Amino acid sequence: MPILGTFLKKAISVGSRLPVNKSKQSSIKMQEQTLRKLIESAQNTSFGEYYKFDKILKQKNIIDAFKSEIPIHDYNSIFRKWWYRSLNGEAYVCWPEKVKYFALSSGTSEASSKQIPVTESMIKSIRKTSIRQILSLAHYNLPDEFFEKGILMLGGSTHLQYNGTYYEGDLSGITAGNIPFWFQHFYKPGKRISKERDWTTKLEEITKNAHNWDIGVVVGVPAWIQILIEKIINHYNVENIHEIWPNLSIYTHGGVSFNPYKKGFEKLLGKPLTYIETYLASEGFIAYQSRPNTDSMEMVLNNGLFFEFIPFNEENFDENNNIIENPVSYNIDEVKENVEYALIISSCAGAWRYIIGDTLKFTSKEKHEIIITGRTKHFLNICGEHLSQENMDRAIELTSNQLNIDICEYTVTGIKHDSMFAHKWYVGTEADVSAQVIRAKIDENLKVLNDDYRVERIAAIKDVLVEIVSPNLFYQWMKSKGKEGGQNKFPRVLKIQQSNDWEEFIRNYK
Repeated sequence: MPILGTFLKKAISVGSRLPVNKSKQSSIKMQEQTLRKLIESAQNTSFGEYYKFDKILKQKNIIDAFKSEIPIHDYNSIFRKWWYRSLNGEAYVCWPEKVKYFALSSGTSEASSKQIPVTESMIKSIRKTSIRQILSLAHYNLPDEFFEKGILMLGGSTHLQYNGTYYEGDLSGITAGNIPFWFQHFYKPGKRISKERDWTTKLEEITKNAHNWDIGVVVGVPAWIQILIEKIINHYNVENIHEIWPNLSIYTHGGVSFNPYKKGFEKLLGKPLTYIETYLASEGFIAYQSRPNTDSMEMVLNNGLFFEFIPFNEENFDENNNIIENPVSYNIDEVKENVEYALIISSCAGAWRYIIGDTLKFTSKEKHEIIITGRTKHFLNICGEHLSQENMDRAIELTSNQLNIDICEYTVTGIKHDSMFAHKWYVGTEADVSAQVIRAKIDENLKVLNDDYRVERIAAIKDVLVEIVSPNLFYQWMKSKGKEGGQNKFPRVLKIQQSNDWEEFIRNYK
């Protein structure tokens, strides 16, 4: 009898109804209180003294006062003026701590590898939201025995790089190295394998030990989870992963859209899984899917993160998708559903009015639920077509279903074509299908999904080109850039230099 599972399920059911998980306050009240706590905590830091946080705290409308005094920062501006000082070991720069950890971002835009501060306060915030997400499992119809199963988290190494004054690595490695003691019983692959820095070796070690674990949940970026499951299936010569892990019930994913991977992923299963999306960025645990039968995530409004939303349009961003000076930002109570916003955060890690580079839409203002639509730098807009990553993901998903093929990866770039322009797609599939067939479907689907694209295809976008490559090529390119595994993912839109590097890599490979 699953005594432990029954106990945990009851505890989760009770916990999900506690006030700590669901506040009766309005969304803006929660955000106002969160901002006040952040400013109170940081008023004696160098940043707080420079921007006179003590005076902001005395204002009647603290949100408006905060916005009027603090400029919006991108990574380069806040790092060059403030965060670099924390790298050098200085305390109380942007947050009242000495920063012990820096998370290395996937580097898909701007700097080749961003170093994002992760404070002890942020680790506690992430842990608190993680517990809330566990409590939300009470809303799912899961058997008692499920709550005794292992949780496989495929992330970066917990053996972090020490650089004299701080440690750096993937956020997944930082958080896995700080998991609470009560969770270690469930956590796989365990401390030894989690320390492994070589990604290939880590996958081999997990594969060799897979038959010893009773896994109920897998967590990780879709591409790498799929690669791992394929390795396990091949190693044990079985038909699907449920022959090894019969109790696998949930896949928790984040970082990129799961839709392009879903068709190929489900071929590896013996029975359906429940998919739960999370929004755990290097800057904090922003949102998670809190209930079944939805594709949206609930934003966390009262746990160390203050949010602002800037409409992602030509009024606020230039032709290179760089934010203009002093754009108007909206609070959580001012947003509209189905409008594209760039996300701005202030956090308990010392990010202040920081544009993290993600775009999102509200699917329910009442429930403050969102979907991620892409990256500010991952929109393709060379002549007014305004293609979002959401458009591109959906076009690939439709093409995959229409042709009944697996498209594991893709990327696209804008190029000059005679006197006008063209889009060039690189599609990762092993299917026996011509590039022209895929080209026709992608083009057709995008015309339906995006009116601007349809109009620009008449005159400005003279052609759509498709090159089919092995899916493995995407992962080999990432490896060549030192971005294998963990939270790393291939950029969906290639800028000029990236496109040149990618083309050269393909030529050498061939």
